[in-house]
Amino acid sequence: MERLRLPVALIAVLAAQTLGGLVWAGGAAARIAALEERVGEQRLVAERLARLEAQGEAVRASVARIERRLEARS
Repeated sequence: MERLRLPVALIAVLAAQTLGGLVWAGGAAARIAALEERVGEQRLVAERLARLEAQGEAVRASVARIERRLEARS
């Protein structure tokens, strides 16, 4: 009877460790999913920012061209 208790205890410890590992992995997966969502949102913001920068450069070029024309007429 004494021999049976050790394997049962060992199986119980392994089961508890496995359960703990699964819980940890689930939490890690949730954190990774949240980070991936944030990265996706930042990617959209970066694309919008790039478009705004391009539009700003186009506006600066237009203003410079208008200024040159106005100065040429003066």
